[in-house]
Amino acid sequence: MYNKEIVYQELSNVMKKENIKRDEPLRDHLYTRLGGNADFFLTPTTYEEVQEIVKLANKSDVPFTLLGNGSNLIVKDGGIRGIVLHLKNFSDISATDQQIVAQSGAAIIDVSRRALDETLSGLEFACGIPGTVGGALFMNAGAYGGEIKDVLDYCYVVDREGNLVKRTALELELDYRHSNISEKGDIVLEATFSLKPGDHKDIKAVMDDLTFKRESKQPLEYPSCGSVFKRPPGYFAGKLIQDSELQGTNFGGAEVSTKHAGFIVNKDNASASDYIALIEHVQKTVKEKFDVELEREVRIIGEDPQ
Repeated sequence: MYNKEIVYQELSNVMKKENIKRDEPLRDHLYTRLGGNADFFLTPTTYEEVQEIVKLANKSDVPFTLLGNGSNLIVKDGGIRGIVLHLKNFSDISATDQQIVAQSGAAIIDVSRRALDETLSGLEFACGIPGTVGGALFMNAGAYGGEIKDVLDYCYVVDREGNLVKRTALELELDYRHSNISEKGDIVLEATFSLKPGDHKDIKAVMDDLTFKRESKQPLEYPSCGSVFKRPPGYFAGKLIQDSELQGTNFGGAEVSTKHAGFIVNKDNASASDYIALIEHVQKTVKEKFDVELEREVRIIGEDPQ
């Protein structure tokens, strides 16, 4: 077990103390409003700080977790030991010619809006995805027939040794809701998207239509982790859950949405344990009724409460 005081002093030599929080409630920072505390919650302001933090974690053998806004993540009630890195300060978005360059902490929705401002087409599908650029690359986020691998050119990452590395979209091995970022231990710092010139009215019309579909069908009035399950071959997860008469089922404060069966919402101050128990109940029920295995799209990390 690492010495927390020594690690705190070492971190203080790498970054400003105001960007180091101890025993920080993660539910305050995550889209799902779930999760216990982090031993160290770090919000660096430069790429060099990220590199030094990774090197420090390696040298001191401190557990290390990268966190986005948690729109596709459940952190268990026991929280996360060691260092939790949050890149909310990396939110710049810029445009050059037919490319958009966005830092990993920027909302992918904001990137799609910047593309609209620049009259560039290709990111319309992302106008309703509630995640960061880093998270979007991590899971090759997609919606309404588009996905990140369609538009990503390359990105810059910090690898597990603390080196700044350029990786092409091909090198990320992007597939359905998957990349190799997790396996490699990379931390995405920024991404470059290659788009095509379009007509402002046409791009806006598509985005308005997709926004309407999202707002009318998805339970945006409550915190959630988005679509909980991957689409099983030959089926739709939401339809299977709906046909299993699970909508409205609740465990504690977590509920299978009555608006969209593919979502589980944090309706009343749910715990992560409530959420996880309900997910497992849905999987078990659908398996028994239709003999279909529902695979989670949402990630679950952290420790169980003591």
